[in-house]
Amino acid sequence: MTEQRYKERQQKRKNKVDETVSSAQIERGLLLVITGNGKGKSTSGFGTVARAIGHGQKAAVVQFIKGTWECGERNLLESHGVEFAVMATGFTWDTQDREADILAAEKAWSDAKRMLADPGLDLVLLDELTYMLSYKYLGLEEVLQTIANRPAEMSVVVTGRGAHPLLIEMADTVSEVKSVKHALNAGLKARKGIDW
Repeated sequence: MTEQRYKERQQKRKNKVDETVSSAQIERGLLLVITGNGKGKSTSGFGTVARAIGHGQKAAVVQFIKGTWECGERNLLESHGVEFAVMATGFTWDTQDREADILAAEKAWSDAKRMLADPGLDLVLLDELTYMLSYKYLGLEEVLQTIANRPAEMSVVVTGRGAHPLLIEMADTVSEVKSVKHALNAGLKARKGIDW
C-alpha cells in the first residue's frame, strides 16, 4: 500500500469517527453490562472503577457470589475511599445452601439499593449480579427498576455470565467476553494478582 493510499484510508476512518463523536450529544450516566463465559468480566468492571477513582470520582462496589477469598481490587480500592458491600458466601457450588444464599443476596442487594440511590456516587459496580437474577435470588423487576431510577449522572457496571435479555436491552453498552482458552483447563492454578 502506498503512503498516499494509506493516508486516504486513515482520513476516511478519522472522518467517520469524528462524525460519530460529534453526533453523540446526550450526557447522562451509563449502564454497562459485561457478560459472557470468558475470564475478565469482573476485572473489566474493577478497571472502570479504578478509572473513575483516577478522575477524582466517587465509586462503590457490591460483590455478589465471590467474597471469601482475599481480593486484590478491594485491598487497593478501599484504601482510596471505595465502599465495598460483599455477599461473602463464595461460589454457589461451594455453599450448596439456596436459603442462605438468598438471604446473603438480599442483604447485599439492600446495600446496592442504598448505593444506587446515592447522588454523591458517580459509579456503582454490581459485580456478578447476573447470577442473582438467573438463580432467582433477587427479583428481576425490582433490580431493573432500581437501576433505572438511579440518579441521572450515575453510571452502573453489571458483570456476570448469562445477563438477562431485559438487562441487555436496558444497557447502553454491552460487552461479551468470550472464552478462547483458560489456564485452569490446562491444570494451572489460579494466581494471586492475576486471578484474584
